Amino acid sequence: MIYRKEPLVNGEVYHVFNKSIAGFKIFNNDPNYERMIREVSFYRRKDPPYSFSYKFKEEERDSLVSNILNVSEKIVDVVAYCLMPTHIHFILKQLQEKGISRFMSFIQNSYTRYFNTRYKRKGPLWEGRFKSVLVKDDAQFTHLTRYLHLNPTSSGLVENPEDWKYSSYKEYLGLVDAKKKICNFSEYMDMPAGKYKEFVTDRVDYQRELAKLKKLVLE
Repeated sequence: MIYRKEPLVNGEVYHVFNKSIAGFKIFNNDPNYERMIREVSFYRRKDPPYSFSYKFKEEERDSLVSNILNVSEKIVDVVAYCLMPTHIHFILKQLQEKGISRFMSFIQNSYTRYFNTRYKRKGPLWEGRFKSVLVKDDAQFTHLTRYLHLNPTSSGLVENPEDWKYSSYKEYLGLVDAKKKICNFSEYMDMPAGKYKEFVTDRVDYQRELAKLKKLVLE
Protein backbone atom coordinates (compact mmCIF):
# COMPACT_ATOMS: atom_id res chain seq x y z
CA MET A 1 0.00 0.00 0.00
CA ILE A 2 1.26 3.49 -0.90
CA TYR A 3 0.89 6.15 1.78
CA ARG A 4 0.89 9.89 1.23
CA LYS A 5 3.87 11.80 2.60
CA GLU A 6 1.52 14.49 3.88
CA PRO A 7 -1.84 13.24 5.17
CA LEU A 8 -4.97 15.05 4.06
CA VAL A 9 -6.20 17.25 6.91
CA ASN A 10 -9.77 17.75 8.10
CA GLY A 11 -11.07 21.23 7.38
CA GLU A 12 -8.62 21.87 4.55
CA VAL A 13 -9.51 22.28 0.88
CA TYR A 14 -7.71 20.38 -1.89
CA HIS A 15 -7.59 20.21 -5.66
CA VAL A 16 -8.02 16.48 -6.28
CA PHE A 17 -7.60 14.94 -9.72
CA ASN A 18 -6.99 11.72 -11.59
CA LYS A 19 -6.90 10.52 -15.16
CA SER A 20 -7.66 7.37 -17.06
CA ILE A 21 -5.07 4.73 -17.78
CA ALA A 22 -3.17 5.41 -21.03
CA GLY A 23 -5.48 8.32 -21.88
CA PHE A 24 -8.42 5.96 -22.34
CA LYS A 25 -11.75 7.72 -22.96
CA ILE A 26 -13.81 6.79 -19.92
CA PHE A 27 -16.65 9.26 -20.48
CA ASN A 28 -17.96 8.99 -24.01
CA ASN A 29 -21.68 9.81 -23.77
CA ASP A 30 -24.25 11.55 -21.57
CA PRO A 31 -25.16 8.45 -19.48
CA ASN A 32 -21.48 7.97 -18.54
CA TYR A 33 -21.07 11.54 -17.32
CA GLU A 34 -24.44 11.52 -15.57
CA ARG A 35 -23.57 8.29 -13.81
CA MET A 36 -20.40 9.80 -12.34
CA ILE A 37 -22.19 12.99 -11.26
CA ARG A 38 -24.82 10.95 -9.41
CA GLU A 39 -22.09 8.86 -7.76
CA VAL A 40 -20.37 12.06 -6.63
CA SER A 41 -23.59 13.21 -4.99
CA PHE A 42 -24.19 9.79 -3.41
CA TYR A 43 -20.73 9.02 -2.02
CA ARG A 44 -20.00 12.37 -0.40
CA ARG A 45 -22.08 11.05 2.50
CA LYS A 46 -20.93 8.75 5.28
CA ASP A 47 -21.68 5.01 5.29
CA PRO A 48 -24.50 4.66 2.73
CA PRO A 49 -26.50 1.49 3.50
CA TYR A 50 -26.01 0.11 0.00
CA SER A 51 -23.73 0.65 -3.00
CA PHE A 52 -24.80 3.00 -5.76
CA SER A 53 -25.04 0.07 -8.17
CA TYR A 54 -27.58 -1.75 -6.00
CA LYS A 55 -30.49 -2.92 -8.14
CA PHE A 56 -33.36 -0.54 -7.54
CA LYS A 57 -35.67 0.98 -10.07
CA GLU A 58 -34.38 4.41 -11.06
CA GLU A 59 -37.13 6.35 -9.28
CA GLU A 60 -36.72 4.22 -6.12
CA ARG A 61 -32.98 4.86 -6.06
CA ASP A 62 -33.48 8.61 -6.51
CA SER A 63 -35.82 8.64 -3.50
CA LEU A 64 -33.43 6.58 -1.36
CA VAL A 65 -30.45 8.74 -2.34
CA SER A 66 -32.40 11.84 -1.38
CA ASN A 67 -33.24 10.35 2.04
CA ILE A 68 -29.61 9.42 2.67
CA LEU A 69 -28.44 12.94 1.79
CA ASN A 70 -30.94 14.40 4.24
CA VAL A 71 -29.91 12.36 7.29
CA SER A 72 -26.32 11.19 6.75
CA GLU A 73 -23.18 13.07 7.71
CA LYS A 74 -20.92 14.19 4.89
CA ILE A 75 -17.31 13.02 4.65
CA VAL A 76 -16.43 15.73 2.12
CA ASP A 77 -17.86 18.93 0.77
CA VAL A 78 -17.72 19.04 -3.01
CA VAL A 79 -16.71 22.65 -3.67
CA ALA A 80 -16.25 22.44 -7.46
CA TYR A 81 -15.82 19.80 -10.14
CA CYS A 82 -15.22 19.21 -13.82
CA LEU A 83 -15.47 15.89 -15.63
CA MET A 84 -13.52 15.49 -18.86
CA PRO A 85 -13.39 12.56 -21.33
CA THR A 86 -10.15 11.20 -19.85
CA HIS A 87 -9.85 12.82 -16.42
CA ILE A 88 -11.67 14.23 -13.40
CA HIS A 89 -11.10 17.35 -11.32
CA PHE A 90 -12.55 18.16 -7.92
CA ILE A 91 -12.09 20.80 -5.29
CA LEU A 92 -12.91 19.05 -2.03
CA LYS A 93 -13.03 20.01 1.64
CA GLN A 94 -12.28 17.10 3.93
CA LEU A 95 -14.82 16.91 6.76
CA GLN A 96 -13.93 13.55 8.35
CA GLU A 97 -10.76 11.54 8.79
CA LYS A 98 -9.71 10.02 5.43
CA GLY A 99 -12.86 11.50 3.93
CA ILE A 100 -11.26 12.45 0.61
CA SER A 101 -9.52 9.10 0.23
CA ARG A 102 -12.75 7.23 0.96
CA PHE A 103 -14.78 9.43 -1.39
CA MET A 104 -12.33 9.02 -4.27
CA SER A 105 -12.05 5.27 -3.69
CA PHE A 106 -15.83 4.90 -3.71
CA ILE A 107 -16.48 6.88 -6.90
CA GLN A 108 -13.53 5.43 -8.82
CA ASN A 109 -14.24 1.81 -7.92
CA SER A 110 -17.97 2.18 -8.46
CA TYR A 111 -17.50 3.80 -11.85
CA THR A 112 -14.95 1.17 -12.90
CA ARG A 113 -17.40 -1.62 -12.09
CA TYR A 114 -20.15 0.15 -14.02
CA PHE A 115 -17.95 0.90 -17.05
CA ASN A 116 -16.39 -2.56 -17.27
CA THR A 117 -19.78 -4.23 -16.99
CA ARG A 118 -21.40 -1.97 -19.54
CA TYR A 119 -18.63 -2.33 -22.11
CA LYS A 120 -17.65 -5.94 -21.33
CA ARG A 121 -14.20 -4.83 -20.31
CA LYS A 122 -11.72 -6.01 -17.66
CA GLY A 123 -8.92 -4.35 -15.77
CA PRO A 124 -8.18 -0.98 -14.15
CA LEU A 125 -9.66 2.24 -15.49
CA TRP A 126 -7.60 4.83 -13.61
CA GLU A 127 -3.91 5.61 -14.01
CA GLY A 128 -3.26 5.14 -10.32
CA ARG A 129 -3.90 6.82 -6.99
CA PHE A 130 -5.45 10.26 -7.21
CA LYS A 131 -3.28 13.35 -6.73
CA SER A 132 -4.03 16.24 -4.42
CA VAL A 133 -2.80 19.81 -3.96
CA LEU A 134 -3.62 21.94 -0.92
CA VAL A 135 -5.55 25.13 -1.69
CA LYS A 136 -3.82 27.70 0.51
CA ASP A 137 -5.81 30.91 0.08
CA ASP A 138 -8.84 32.56 -1.52
CA ALA A 139 -6.91 33.84 -4.53
CA GLN A 140 -5.62 30.38 -5.36
CA PHE A 141 -9.12 28.99 -4.92
CA THR A 142 -10.75 31.51 -7.26
CA HIS A 143 -8.19 31.02 -10.02
CA LEU A 144 -8.38 27.25 -9.58
CA THR A 145 -12.15 27.23 -10.08
CA ARG A 146 -11.65 29.23 -13.27
CA TYR A 147 -9.06 26.75 -14.49
CA LEU A 148 -11.46 23.84 -13.84
CA HIS A 149 -14.41 25.54 -15.49
CA LEU A 150 -12.36 26.48 -18.56
CA ASN A 151 -11.02 22.98 -19.11
CA PRO A 152 -13.72 22.06 -21.67
CA THR A 153 -13.10 25.20 -23.75
CA SER A 154 -9.32 24.81 -23.53
CA SER A 155 -9.67 21.28 -24.87
CA GLY A 156 -11.94 22.37 -27.71
CA LEU A 157 -14.97 20.44 -26.48
CA VAL A 158 -17.20 23.53 -26.40
CA GLU A 159 -16.92 27.19 -27.35
CA ASN A 160 -18.27 28.54 -24.07
CA PRO A 161 -17.86 27.06 -20.56
CA GLU A 162 -21.62 27.36 -20.00
CA ASP A 163 -22.17 24.85 -22.79
CA TRP A 164 -20.39 22.08 -20.84
CA LYS A 165 -22.95 20.15 -18.79
CA TYR A 166 -20.47 18.20 -16.69
CA SER A 167 -18.91 20.82 -14.44
CA SER A 168 -20.02 22.98 -11.54
CA TYR A 169 -19.84 26.18 -13.61
CA LYS A 170 -23.61 26.60 -13.91
CA GLU A 171 -23.94 26.15 -10.15
CA TYR A 172 -21.50 29.04 -9.69
CA LEU A 173 -23.64 31.14 -12.02
CA GLY A 174 -26.83 30.29 -10.11
CA LEU A 175 -28.36 28.45 -13.07
CA VAL A 176 -29.02 25.12 -11.32
CA ASP A 177 -32.14 24.25 -9.34
CA ALA A 178 -31.41 24.05 -5.60
CA LYS A 179 -32.45 20.38 -5.43
CA LYS A 180 -29.88 19.44 -8.07
CA LYS A 181 -26.92 21.32 -6.61
CA ILE A 182 -23.92 19.29 -5.49
CA CYS A 183 -21.42 21.96 -4.55
CA ASN A 184 -20.98 23.99 -1.39
CA PHE A 185 -18.82 27.01 -2.22
CA SER A 186 -20.52 29.97 -0.53
CA GLU A 187 -17.89 30.32 2.19
CA TYR A 188 -15.08 30.56 -0.37
CA MET A 189 -16.70 32.62 -3.14
CA ASP A 190 -17.90 36.14 -2.39
CA MET A 191 -17.95 37.20 -6.05
CA PRO A 192 -21.45 37.78 -7.49
CA ALA A 193 -22.45 35.32 -10.22
CA GLY A 194 -22.32 37.96 -12.97
CA LYS A 195 -18.87 39.12 -11.91
CA TYR A 196 -17.64 35.53 -11.71
CA LYS A 197 -18.87 34.88 -15.25
CA GLU A 198 -16.85 37.88 -16.46
CA PHE A 199 -13.84 36.62 -14.48
CA VAL A 200 -14.03 33.21 -16.18
CA THR A 201 -14.90 34.22 -19.74
CA ASP A 202 -12.21 36.92 -19.74
CA ARG A 203 -9.62 34.12 -19.88
CA VAL A 204 -11.25 31.75 -22.40
CA ASP A 205 -8.93 32.64 -25.29
CA TYR A 206 -5.86 32.96 -23.06
CA GLN A 207 -6.25 29.53 -21.47
CA ARG A 208 -7.05 28.00 -24.87
CA GLU A 209 -3.76 29.36 -26.25
CA LEU A 210 -1.88 28.06 -23.22
CA ALA A 211 -3.34 24.60 -23.85
CA LYS A 212 -2.15 24.74 -27.46
CA LEU A 213 1.36 25.77 -26.39
CA LYS A 214 1.49 22.99 -23.81
CA LYS A 215 0.51 20.46 -26.46
CA LEU A 216 3.22 21.72 -28.83
CA VAL A 217 5.87 21.50 -26.10
CA LEU A 218 4.89 17.94 -25.18
CA GLU A 219 4.72 16.62 -28.76
